[in-house]
Amino acid sequence: MPEVNWPEQPVTVRVPATSANLGPGFDSLGLALSLYDHVQARATSGGVEVQVTGQGADEVGRGEQHLVIRAMRAAFAVMGAQPAGIALSCRNEVPQGFGLGSSAAAIVAGLIAARALAAGCDQNGHTGRSDPLSDDALLALACQLEGHPDNVAACLRGGLTIAWGSARGVQVARLEPSPDLVPVLCVPAQPLATETARKALPAQIPHSDAAANSARAALLIAALTGRPDLLFAGTRDFLHQDYRAGAMPETADLTVQLRMAEIAAVVSGAGPAVLSLTVAGGTPGLDEITRIADQANLAWQVLPLTIDHEGARILPG
Repeated sequence: MPEVNWPEQPVTVRVPATSANLGPGFDSLGLALSLYDHVQARATSGGVEVQVTGQGADEVGRGEQHLVIRAMRAAFAVMGAQPAGIALSCRNEVPQGFGLGSSAAAIVAGLIAARALAAGCDQNGHTGRSDPLSDDALLALACQLEGHPDNVAACLRGGLTIAWGSARGVQVARLEPSPDLVPVLCVPAQPLATETARKALPAQIPHSDAAANSARAALLIAALTGRPDLLFAGTRDFLHQDYRAGAMPETADLTVQLRMAEIAAVVSGAGPAVLSLTVAGGTPGLDEITRIADQANLAWQVLPLTIDHEGARILPG
C-alpha cells in the first residue's frame, strides 16, 4: 500500500452484541442484538491512548494489549501500513464475559476502524476497492482473531447468520429473522470465561445426539425466519448445554425453569447469560420470564431487546 496520509478526524464504529449457538446451532448460528459498543479511533503521531467507559471499564487494559488495538494493528499489518500511534475511546454497552459476543464486537470494531482510517469507505465500511482488506478478508481475519465465526459473522452482518467453513474459508449466509421475534436476556452478576465453558465439552458425542441436534438446528432456522410457533422445539440442544451445566449451575437451572414454562430459552453463547426467544404479543413472554427470574436463587437482570438488522457500521461525523 502507498504511504498513508492518515486523516486528522477520527472514525466512529458501532457494533452490536450477539448471541451465538441459539441452542442447537453450535459454533454456526448467531443473532445480533440491540446492545452496542461505540468505538472512536484516530491515528496519532505516537503512543497508544485508550479510554473506556461503561461495561468493562475497570477490567480492560489501556495499551497495546487492548483487544480493539490488537485488532487494529492486525488490520494495519495486512494493509501494509501502521500509524505511529492510536487514540481510542470506547463506550461499551455489551456485558463482557457473559456469552454476548463482547470479544467479537471489539475485534470487528477494531478491524473496521482500521480499514476506515487507511482508506476511503462508505457508511457500511466497504472500501469498494480490491485492497488487501476486502470484506471477505476482513471476515477471515476477524474469525482468526476470535477463533470461531458465529459471533463475528452476526456482528458484521446483523440479523441472523449461519457461518461455516469451506475450501474458500469461512462463509456466511445472512437471513432476515421473523419480525415477530422478541429476544429477552437474563444476565447474572458474575461472568464466565469462554475457555471454562469450552473445556466442559466432551471430545465425542453419541451419533443419536448428533442426529437429533441436526434436526433441531434445521427446525430452528424455520422457526427464526417465519415459523415462531416452532421456537420451543427448535431451541432444544443435544450438543453442548447439558455438558456445560456443571460449570454454570444457576444458568442451567434458570434455563430449565424457563423451558418448563414452555419458553424457548437457551444459554447465550458460552454463557452464563440466558436468552429467551419470545413472540410479540404472545404468551408466555416478558412478564413470565421476569417472574421466573425473580424466583431464582441468583439475581438476574432481565433485558427485553430487539434484533439488530444493520450489523457493524461506521457512524457519520
